[in-house]
Amino acid sequence: MSAAVPAVFEAVKIDYAAIAPMLVVALGALIGVLVEAFVGRTSRYAVQLGVAVVTLLAAMVALWVWAAPNKGVTLGQSMSIDGPTIFLQGALLLFGLLGVLAMSERFGGSSADAFTPMGASAPGSVQEGAATKAGYQTTEVFPLALFAIFGMMIFVGANDLITMFVALEVFSLPLYILTGLARRRRLLSQEASLKYFLLGAFSSAFFLFGAALLYGFAGSSDFKLIARAITTHSSMMNGLLLPGTILVLIGLLFKVGAVPFHSWTPDAYQGAPTPVTGFMAAATKAAAFGAILRFTYVAVEAGRWDWRLVVGIIAAITMIVGAVMSVTQTDMKRLLAYSSVAHAGFILVGVLAFDATAIGGVMFYLVAYGLATIAAFAIVALVRQGGSEATHLSQWAGLGKKHPVLAGLFGLLLLAFAGIPLTSGFTAKFAAFAPAVAHGGTMGVVLVVIGVLASAVTAYVYFRIIVLMYFTEPAEDVAALTPSVTTTVVVTVGVLATLLLGIVPSLVLDLAQQASLFLL
Repeated sequence: MSAAVPAVFEAVKIDYAAIAPMLVVALGALIGVLVEAFVGRTSRYAVQLGVAVVTLLAAMVALWVWAAPNKGVTLGQSMSIDGPTIFLQGALLLFGLLGVLAMSERFGGSSADAFTPMGASAPGSVQEGAATKAGYQTTEVFPLALFAIFGMMIFVGANDLITMFVALEVFSLPLYILTGLARRRRLLSQEASLKYFLLGAFSSAFFLFGAALLYGFAGSSDFKLIARAITTHSSMMNGLLLPGTILVLIGLLFKVGAVPFHSWTPDAYQGAPTPVTGFMAAATKAAAFGAILRFTYVAVEAGRWDWRLVVGIIAAITMIVGAVMSVTQTDMKRLLAYSSVAHAGFILVGVLAFDATAIGGVMFYLVAYGLATIAAFAIVALVRQGGSEATHLSQWAGLGKKHPVLAGLFGLLLLAFAGIPLTSGFTAKFAAFAPAVAHGGTMGVVLVVIGVLASAVTAYVYFRIIVLMYFTEPAEDVAALTPSVTTTVVVTVGVLATLLLGIVPSLVLDLAQQASLFLL
């Protein structure tokens, strides 16, 4: 005698075309695990790099061919494949591809050596030993990066709190491991990884507690049903709405490095392998802000008047702390970490405008910032002294005289971070700030004023680095390595995007605006 299948299971339908890009990335990550287990040490690196690159390119094709024409809510209403999801998944795949290429480098045994092309050194050679010590040369970085991208792609499309939490853990755990792989700075890297893991566990607990409160409020973890409960005021548990929303936002704001949840950022950025830092800075911010947009605009938008002021205060403090603390830094990676904190505040200003134009502006900002950031950290990884990364600012003195092209490219990226006109940074700030002025009311105007002042402070920091590179005497024994093809591609894409998105931004900006409609 067979039991009847419950209706709840009959109702679950899966559109495999819509989720094809995520399946491709998950399959590539699993293949990478098998490669790590069964392929010999001498050829493992080449195979892992090939699998990662092919996987990401195939996922891009799947996103364009299958996912984009098949928008809708699928996986039992838990995933929403809509405009923001498609746009941000495309950005994440691009960041992942550039990040993987940056992680694929193999450094020589001294600061004067050029990159050793992959496969050019035999096992046990000086080059391979240096590459292994550098941390991001270990082959497990490739499947770990793919698993992180897989989780991020789910994160930006999650349509309920349970799916969002699972995605949060799926992409966070590989990042904790990647942070601790810089074996040349083993203690610093492991300390950074431990701090990131412990604080990340706390943030996950906040998120889970908030999700439980919102479930108690609405009787469901589905964003649509939470929004309906807020609009109809039919819930008997209205007292759970505000604390639940705040706690979920705390878990999400931790991932973007907003103050006061930012303390992991400078340590993780400094301790992690530099290409991993660039990947983390770009992709994690895009994924987390994608989730923040969906949660605030879809689930709790109707109750924003209760919590908007709190997040506005966090945005203001984030911009101020990020700008001021960047002035005091003497390490390049920590300086860029506090710069990323300030940028998180700038993006939050756009989020709080609560308008369709703000969604497009925020997504454009994430793309512009991410491409410039990955290229900037790829350049930082090239500057060496005595076989180690030269991240102290004093080591960058006179770099423009010894390596004018490299210093010029880095200076251009710094100008973009500062928001100088004709760079992507200026267009991105305008795209995020303009909706806040037009639709954010008094609080939006105040936040924009604070953002402009904070941008002026960070501009001083960036110009100080440019002056240091071009108008001081060169430091001894500091040299920039000759980039291989992969790093050249990463830097070229980042620099060209910085220029094109500043001079002719309309293509990407219009695409972001067209993709700013959420599906329920």
